[in-house]
Amino acid sequence: MNLSKGLFRRPIIFLFPPKFYLKMVYRIKMNKKLDLKNPKSFNEKINWLKLYGRQPRYTKMADKYEAREYIKKTIGEQYLVPLIGVYDNANDIPYEKLPDKFILKCNHDSKSSVICWDKSTFDYQKGIDYVNKKLVRNYYYYFREWVYKDINRRIVVEHLLDDGDEKLMDYRIFCFNGQPVMISVDYNKISDFTRHLYTPEWEYIKAGIKYQYAQTRIIKRPKQMDKMLELASKLSAGIPFLRVDMYLVYGKIYAGELTFYPAAGYSQFTPESFDLEFGEKLKLPEMRKRK
Repeated sequence: MNLSKGLFRRPIIFLFPPKFYLKMVYRIKMNKKLDLKNPKSFNEKINWLKLYGRQPRYTKMADKYEAREYIKKTIGEQYLVPLIGVYDNANDIPYEKLPDKFILKCNHDSKSSVICWDKSTFDYQKGIDYVNKKLVRNYYYYFREWVYKDINRRIVVEHLLDDGDEKLMDYRIFCFNGQPVMISVDYNKISDFTRHLYTPEWEYIKAGIKYQYAQTRIIKRPKQMDKMLELASKLSAGIPFLRVDMYLVYGKIYAGELTFYPAAGYSQFTPESFDLEFGEKLKLPEMRKRK
């Protein structure tokens, strides 16, 4: 039995104080003590930020719909993924008017996306049932990711970014205080998934996040990477940590989600020592560091 999943199904979790809860879940998932007084590893610092790194504007930035306005004001409307609509209930979506390819996703959580590659074969009822089910839960309570707590929950429908072979690369740029420090390249999420880590200078990092690292595919540094790093820097300016997800479609840059807490602060690094090595680069706000 997966102890953590069993725990999350119990209503009592909503009653646990955040600090106690984070320490308990960290012990279960990471098999070690969570040090919040003197956090050193990346995962420890992400959990610290969930408690003490709160800013009101972060809620809108984490909202997959409201973030569009932040992206528009910060780097420009031209980098937004084309929007079809936003709805309070998936049953209100005019399915007959949707294009052949699109994506449905909740604006308030993680991993609630439903992709339609071909409308003629898409099980739409199954899709809307799935997102409606996700819509009713307050995602904050599962891992105490504060930015999700007060989001006005809705369903976002966007045009599906497609580069022609259903193997769109996802460039996840990890930024510390506006400085890009690492890029995770996720490739082919449908099958034969790979994830490679690079420095901004495109030096291969022999480490993995969730997936065992292995340079099984040579990925060329995109000629637009300098621009992507510049945009990620602007979006993350003044924020201790922010991961900016970007895509390239026929040479055009699109900004996707803005993530404050990757894997909710329980990233599985390979080797495990990379958690500490990477965390050393993340500087927390000194005023609250010792609390």
